[in-house]
Amino acid sequence: MSARYNCLKRFAVEQVLVLIKPDAISKALIGNILTRFSETKLEIVAARMASVSRDLAEEHYKHLRKESFFERLIKFIMGEFHDGPKVMALVYRGEDAVRKCRELAGATHPEEASATSIRGSMGRVTQQGVYENLVHVSESPREAKREIQLWFEPSQLLVEAYPTREIVVEEQKKIVWA
Repeated sequence: MSARYNCLKRFAVEQVLVLIKPDAISKALIGNILTRFSETKLEIVAARMASVSRDLAEEHYKHLRKESFFERLIKFIMGEFHDGPKVMALVYRGEDAVRKCRELAGATHPEEASATSIRGSMGRVTQQGVYENLVHVSESPREAKREIQLWFEPSQLLVEAYPTREIVVEEQKKIVWA
């Protein structure tokens, strides 16, 4: 029973957040990267272009706040080294989604990533020592939940990935089509 449970747990349906970062967008690599992620046979259940505020960037990378590279990382994801704060955020869903996407992305450092990975084949380290590693992939199912809930509203996902609740919001301004 234990071995069967571990097998089922290992191949459980998961969600994972994938961010296509400003360096990839400025190099027009979105299509190439999406094609590579299609190799995973996972389902895309949410996708959007996002402008990254400082608050969003800091909350996304809060676990790295004490690292010496934190400020550079925040500026990077906000697009200060490229064409602006554009990021493509996606949620992939399927069996073993985190492991599949992380393997495909490759090691964080492009020069240490497998040549067949996204980062190994398309990433680089600049002369200033900035890792242009093109994508972010959640590191665990728990972290994926936190990140997905940070980047998306429940209504933006095509499936109910996590428990939700309904609230009433009064006097909320909303922009609508004219």
